[in-house]
Amino acid sequence: MTESPILLAAGGTGGHLFPAEALAHALAARGVPAELVTDERALAYGGSFPARAMHCIPSATPRGGSFIAKAQAVARLAYGTAQAAKVFRSLKPRAVIGFGGYPTVPPLLAAAFLKIPTVLHESNAIMGKANRFLAGHVDRIAAGLPNLAAPAPLQGKIVVTGNPVRPAVLDAANIPYPSFDDGAFRLLVTGGSQGARVMADIVPEAIAALPDNLRSRLRLVQQTRAEDIARVEAIYRSAGVAVDIAPFFKDLPLRIAQAHFVISRSGASTVSELAVIGRPALFVPLPHSLDGDQAANAAFIEQAGAAETVRQADFSPAFLTARLAELMESPEALAQRAEAAKRVGVPDAAERLADLILSVAQSRA
Repeated sequence: MTESPILLAAGGTGGHLFPAEALAHALAARGVPAELVTDERALAYGGSFPARAMHCIPSATPRGGSFIAKAQAVARLAYGTAQAAKVFRSLKPRAVIGFGGYPTVPPLLAAAFLKIPTVLHESNAIMGKANRFLAGHVDRIAAGLPNLAAPAPLQGKIVVTGNPVRPAVLDAANIPYPSFDDGAFRLLVTGGSQGARVMADIVPEAIAALPDNLRSRLRLVQQTRAEDIARVEAIYRSAGVAVDIAPFFKDLPLRIAQAHFVISRSGASTVSELAVIGRPALFVPLPHSLDGDQAANAAFIEQAGAAETVRQADFSPAFLTARLAELMESPEALAQRAEAAKRVGVPDAAERLADLILSVAQSRA
């Protein structure tokens, strides 16, 4: 007889699927089968997902648009819930865990209706709308960051597990903070899929304005949208700065580990990976992120003394030129910030999450 699986509900973006993938690996190492429940948008990410099987459940996002569009989205969510319930009656899963976003709504509602043990993972410091809707229906809420804001009635459900990170991040965490013995200052600039434009607008101008003696020390890696690469490279070329530039770096965790300092957005995965690897950062939170979650994410690592945050409105070339000049003359302070980041990193978050989901499954067995 086939062993009942743990179902992982995730979809929409890699930000939801990556922690689910890390949990799947942790469960597999314990001999526990995991299966992925997702929607059609996420199937492109799921080809190499370490799951015994994948189940596509209809979903939609009832946000924005006309009343009719919202009603259609709600109807699709209801249909997806019915479809998920049908699948679950056949599978008889031990537990279901959701990783945020509206693709998790039908599976979690179906599981709650069928009295299957449930866990909700929230990676950000501020709970997303879909997770807020689901929070009252689940058994436990796994917090990716320790400063998760939640209403008082939900506090008893929260268990801080950390955000599971990819194996490449765990490998990078073994690399010591680079020395400054050769005089080089290794800077990584990354903006994520939603936010690289401001980095292309501000960082090159700021670096070009540095004094010659500082600019010559820079070893620069910058993630930039494809449409911005030519103009960014032209500014650096004029300033005599060599740059390794690309829209995407497959080995980003390694490049984080090789950096003395990182300039970045502050999505939950980025904040968690920087903490696990242990690198100081300047965060520029996405100003229009839902509910201000990026600013709250950055606050966690900033309060640990490992990073600083600047509002995008204040992130000017003049500000950054002055800040970089100050940092480049403060190697000891940067090394201390790296240690502070490492202290709050949670490299075993996937194991903690596996412990939680199996405990919830056992409690209802």
